[in-house]
Amino acid sequence: MALLMCLISIAQASDRPNILWISCEDISPHIGCFGDPHAITPNIDQLAKEGVRYTHAFTTAGVCAPCRSGIITGMYQTSIGGHHMRCQTQLPDYIHPFPTYLKKAGYYTSNNSKTDYQFKVPKGVWDESSGKAHWRGRKNKSQPFFSIFNYTGCHESGIASASKYKKVTEDLKPSQRQDPKALTTLPPYYQDTPTAREDWKRNYELITAMDAWAGDLVRQLKEDGLYEDTIIFFWSDHGIGLPRAKRWLYDSGTHIPLVVRIPEKYRKGDEGRPGSMTSQLISSIDFGPTVLSLAGLESPDHVQGVPFLGAHEGAPRDYVYGARDRMDERYDIIRMVRDERFKYIRNYEPLKTWYQYMNTPEKGALMKELREMHLAGRLNATQDHYFKPTKAVEELYDTEKDPHEIKNLAGNPEYADVLKKLRAAHLKWVKETRDLGLIPEPVLIEKQAELGNQYEILRQKGAEAAADRIAETADLASQTDADVRELAKGLDDEEPSVRYWAAVGLGNRAPESRPMLRKLTAMLKDSSSANRTAAARALCRLGQPEKALPVLVSEIEKGAQWERLHAAIVLDEIDGQATPVKADMKRFLAPRKDLYANGKYVIRVLNRALNQLNATANEVP
Repeated sequence: MALLMCLISIAQASDRPNILWISCEDISPHIGCFGDPHAITPNIDQLAKEGVRYTHAFTTAGVCAPCRSGIITGMYQTSIGGHHMRCQTQLPDYIHPFPTYLKKAGYYTSNNSKTDYQFKVPKGVWDESSGKAHWRGRKNKSQPFFSIFNYTGCHESGIASASKYKKVTEDLKPSQRQDPKALTTLPPYYQDTPTAREDWKRNYELITAMDAWAGDLVRQLKEDGLYEDTIIFFWSDHGIGLPRAKRWLYDSGTHIPLVVRIPEKYRKGDEGRPGSMTSQLISSIDFGPTVLSLAGLESPDHVQGVPFLGAHEGAPRDYVYGARDRMDERYDIIRMVRDERFKYIRNYEPLKTWYQYMNTPEKGALMKELREMHLAGRLNATQDHYFKPTKAVEELYDTEKDPHEIKNLAGNPEYADVLKKLRAAHLKWVKETRDLGLIPEPVLIEKQAELGNQYEILRQKGAEAAADRIAETADLASQTDADVRELAKGLDDEEPSVRYWAAVGLGNRAPESRPMLRKLTAMLKDSSSANRTAAARALCRLGQPEKALPVLVSEIEKGAQWERLHAAIVLDEIDGQATPVKADMKRFLAPRKDLYANGKYVIRVLNRALNQLNATANEVP
């Protein structure tokens, strides 16, 4: 019976298009068909001549895994719990990766081969997911397919690692190489040095290698006689893998190339017209719902992405949204909303510098050089900006006049109406999508254990009011003129995340929050580890480290993984105030199975904190 139903599904799907995804990593629109003067990308350019270029396609994060959790589900990573870089969320039973619906409808589904969705892939998604997966794996050649091929060669490691760069580009001809001295597209936030130009050159050459790989996939389609039966998508997971791009919500980190070729027999009206271009706003969470729509399938009601092609095409977007959360060992909660022209960025942790020290990006030659030049005072104002100890709460950019997003217009009265509109759109999105990134990670993990998933944490009965209070308190906590009396009300809230943001905000507002010293001291015994740590941070900022330090040491000693990380970050943040517990910090770095098993990020932060303390101690007066 099961076999019969499968054959019926295949028969029903036989008139539907094949769909091929050609995806790659860490690429901004440095492609010839998108107007880049240095790009050598003949295969993607040809695909664009036969299809549509989307000039305003954006990812929901500036880094791979959070983006991919959103792409494969058609949902914001902040709604399903896939928002931190390197986390493991759980989905409720009714949320499935979108290829599940294609497979049920009779499609052959293959993935070659990256997943990185930040949740365990359930059964029923792929017919095959491996380095050998291919549409050619179908036993019935009339069965339609959805196949993904992902290129890893242009990942940031291909720029940072000389050996990987050499291997990826070894087949390039001399005519496909770039002269670093001739490149004219270096962004103004990099110093024009041989190091910067070498990294920029490598980026172009890695993209050229990717283009050859993409061209080979197209050739295979043609060999199999499937080219005119297959809709092709080409896209990247986020922007270029260099500083102030990858991991960030500026266009340098979220603006991606997107090309879609639709064979004539599958076009609806004027869609897919060869050689056309559109500035329609596209979010990466729209990719999956669009594939379903092209296959004649509707997306489930919970899906947040909007189909931009096919039988179930939705209304064009007014905005695209993005989020930055924990990047490996460092938290920096940032949100973004963008219309066709203006970009709004909301920094929820404005007391943190842009360039926090993180292990992975610091390995890159350009990041090392920028940091060295900053310390030596050799950067200009634009380049040195990202080393400032604090950030503006709000950023606003006119991306037409200022494509590199250098001039912050948030304080310009001429743009007050634009700022107000995008600020409101941002807060509405945070509330409507139930932004889980505003729940501290230790609390998030506790609640996931209770419910079995993260998506329903702010959607269960009675949670809407709590979600609104979390959003409003987080918003208030990061405002530079926040009323400390309003913040203090949150310390008594039944929702732990509200208490957390109240304590963070009072810490931010020191010394004005001194009248709340007693309540913050009492909060050192809060039921939530994250809140105890937030109260300890506030007390340190109020000049009371003797009360806070024992709590921070205890959290690292006894806490779970993310509880330890929160406490370690505070010890790093308070600089010299941590000196009395240096011995404890060193003790935590001694070989300990429990710390090293689930706490490499804690180790990194504590090492950094100790190095900074030692450097300060060794300074000559």
